[in-house]
Amino acid sequence: MRFTHKLRQWIDARFPATKTYEKHLSKYYAPKNLNFWYLFGVLSMLVLFNQLITGIWLSMMYTPSIEGAFASVEGNIMRDVSAGWLIRNLHAVGASALFVVIYLHMFRGLLYGSYKKPRELVWLVGTGLYVCLMAEGFFGYVLPWGNMSYWGAQVILNLPAAIPHFGDLIATWIRGDFVLSGITLNRMFALHVIAIPLFLVFFVFIHLVSLHHVGSNNPEGIEIRKQIDKNGIPLDGIPLHPYYTTHNLVGIVVFLIIFFSFVFFYPDGGGYILEPANYEPANPLKTPSHIEPVWYFTPFYAILLAIPSKLGGVIALISSVAIFFALPWLDKSPVKSMRYKGILSKIWLAIFVISILALGVIGATQLDHALLPYLSNQRLAQVMTFFYFLYFLLMPFYTAIEDFKVPPNRVTRGHRS
Repeated sequence: MRFTHKLRQWIDARFPATKTYEKHLSKYYAPKNLNFWYLFGVLSMLVLFNQLITGIWLSMMYTPSIEGAFASVEGNIMRDVSAGWLIRNLHAVGASALFVVIYLHMFRGLLYGSYKKPRELVWLVGTGLYVCLMAEGFFGYVLPWGNMSYWGAQVILNLPAAIPHFGDLIATWIRGDFVLSGITLNRMFALHVIAIPLFLVFFVFIHLVSLHHVGSNNPEGIEIRKQIDKNGIPLDGIPLHPYYTTHNLVGIVVFLIIFFSFVFFYPDGGGYILEPANYEPANPLKTPSHIEPVWYFTPFYAILLAIPSKLGGVIALISSVAIFFALPWLDKSPVKSMRYKGILSKIWLAIFVISILALGVIGATQLDHALLPYLSNQRLAQVMTFFYFLYFLLMPFYTAIEDFKVPPNRVTRGHRS
């Protein structure tokens, strides 16, 4: 014990290890009423860690060339390397799991107003983190160099060509060649393995530091730091560690049971995690019957296809993501939580969720297969895209005019709420 104490003193004299631990764990006071929805932030960090570790191991066995990429994944990694199949499945299923928990984490932000003052920067950094994850997901999707990977990259990397005058030049610059080639694949590999992960780690660090600086939000939308005792401790707060770190273990265990069930028994997710067309090598002469992105991109793919003009589709696609950055200034409601907002906010949030789920289904369905009678998929995608954007564009008006309830001064529900 004496040696441990001296070692800690030696480290603290050179690095603020104890102060950092106390500030962000043992003496960081989180609201005592955090509920189920606040678990997904923890899960996103857990899955991101899985992606980084398994990604490092996969990069050791992957061959970033058009001649060897497919064989290195489906042959070397999946069949020759000891436990290579497990590492690849952990990474592939982990990619989908990461977007599941990220989308639920973002929904919680919409539900409880976690983007409002004083957490605007937390939201902006989190949205930047989401954009990086989208880029990371796309680059990783290309690397197996299966037929769907090839044609998906063909569609996405040709989008800049829609820009007038300079589009073809920009598309060529991004590909590094006039067509998809080994140069393109090497660029995707470098971005996926080195560049984007550096940005991800940086954004996660800034996201957590900025969150702990202003304090966590809660389902009531109350700032617990406004009610403190004589020692400066929030009356409605409890230390993050050990209370929430141990409390979250139950949710983590349940998540891992579901996660490993997919890894061992259902790694392709019925074709949604690993598409059937990606089990055959890239073939520029064989177009898949239905080119579609992986499921977590299908809402945005449907928005792209909803606009007849190629340039208009690209603008709508970019806008559908960029508009999240404006959210802190679109919401004019004086309260944060949906518990106290008016009926209009609740209706429009429901419309938004329905629209993005519908767009996801449309994006994963062939355009000539109508989901509804007398309504083509493209027309349905246009309707859902309209409501998707309307949720944001009308927000300054319906949040300003609706009735709302005044939140209590103190947290009224325990952490089981």
